[in-house]
Amino acid sequence: MILYELIDYGTLKLIWWVLLGVLLIGFAATDGFDMGVTALLPFVARTDTERRVAINTVGPVWEGNQVWFILGGGAIFAAWPPLYAVSFSGFYLAMFVVLAALIFRPVGFKYRSKRPDPRWRSMWDWALFAGGFVPALIFGVAVGNVLQGVPFRLTDDMRIVYEGSFVGLLNPFALLCGLLSLAMLVMHGGAWLGLKATGNVAERGRRYGSYAALAVIALFAFDGLVLSLAVGGYRITSAVDPAMPSNPLVKTVTREGASWFANYGNHPWMMIAPALGFAGAAAAFVGLRQGWEVVTFIASKLAVAGIISTVGLSMFPFILPSSIDPGSSLTVWDSASSHSTLFNMLAVTLIFLPIVLVYTAWVYRVLWGKVDEAAIRPRRELSDVVFRLGAGPAAGLRLRRAQRHVAGAARKRRRAAIPTGPQVIAGNPRPPTSCPPSRERRQSSATGMDRKPRKRARPPRRGSRLSR
Repeated sequence: MILYELIDYGTLKLIWWVLLGVLLIGFAATDGFDMGVTALLPFVARTDTERRVAINTVGPVWEGNQVWFILGGGAIFAAWPPLYAVSFSGFYLAMFVVLAALIFRPVGFKYRSKRPDPRWRSMWDWALFAGGFVPALIFGVAVGNVLQGVPFRLTDDMRIVYEGSFVGLLNPFALLCGLLSLAMLVMHGGAWLGLKATGNVAERGRRYGSYAALAVIALFAFDGLVLSLAVGGYRITSAVDPAMPSNPLVKTVTREGASWFANYGNHPWMMIAPALGFAGAAAAFVGLRQGWEVVTFIASKLAVAGIISTVGLSMFPFILPSSIDPGSSLTVWDSASSHSTLFNMLAVTLIFLPIVLVYTAWVYRVLWGKVDEAAIRPRRELSDVVFRLGAGPAAGLRLRRAQRHVAGAARKRRRAAIPTGPQVIAGNPRPPTSCPPSRERRQSSATGMDRKPRKRARPPRRGSRLSR
């Protein structure tokens, strides 16, 4: 028996649909508060020190959190190739905008403190804001378009034809979903600031996070009402075989008014997802108002998981419906990879996903603690030191040596509790020592005992020209 036949093909498709949802929830629950914090940056921080506090709450973990985004894209590419082809080609400009905004984050984190100029730092603060605001909005817009259906069709030879545009993605219902996504991640970011920050930053984060929690409850209910009354859904009218081959054109699909809500009537246990979304947002609002920390952050995560699960459970088994040719819609059963591919990927996932989870938990365990303004001491800028160096190719080398000497002298003064002040370094880049030499050093200098002995010339070797 072939090894991959141990698990049925239809079961593997269902398992990978669940894993895809887990990866998307993991991305929103981890990297979501990073985007929420940077989207709140202009509102929760009013001074440079406060902005540094807010940035330092996410600085150590944002790179690891972004791994979930990469894992989600890789899972779509490997497990659902038609979904990857349609979404990444149809949403090409939207994905470009998201990636460009996400690139602002590492650049902003790295370059913000390179110069003390307030205008320089303000520019990178707005870049960080764009890196959180734009992806949070565009991700929700994409989900809104998926719920309505994407304008694509498949030809008889399985060639994808996309007939939409970037402007068409920005329709009213999609923008409502984008606002819901933005409010959800801002709520999550406010809960994270209340957990990790202190002082005014934490207080403002709780206040704006509580406003966002109320917006999440209102928008979640309003979007569901619009979806049932004005948007409608899709339903498969032909027989469905979970083990069917990957060919979306072998089924028939029709559009119906409230078919996205049919699963809740057929499977009442699915009501847990929207209930979790509402209850988590309400609990996060109460926790933010009361000043609770860990409970609020957990409630915010549950709200994120409930809202994303509601979308997936409502659409099941659809993963990307077509608005212009419903028969070309992609479902869990007819757009997956081969049996062996899904099995081999599952084996790899069962090995490496626990490692990622354990490592992530260990990182959060090591970096656990609050960030306060007392820990953000203003560093001594190089503008306090005047370097008088001549021109020439060696000027840069002397400048770097002088900077290292200044930094070393500053560390010695801090250890000796001697107040620092501006220094003028001329000619010789080495700054004067902060402490006078010891008595023994002065005596040895006077007697010449500290001078290094001169090296004696070696006698010429035999056979050399000098020895002849």
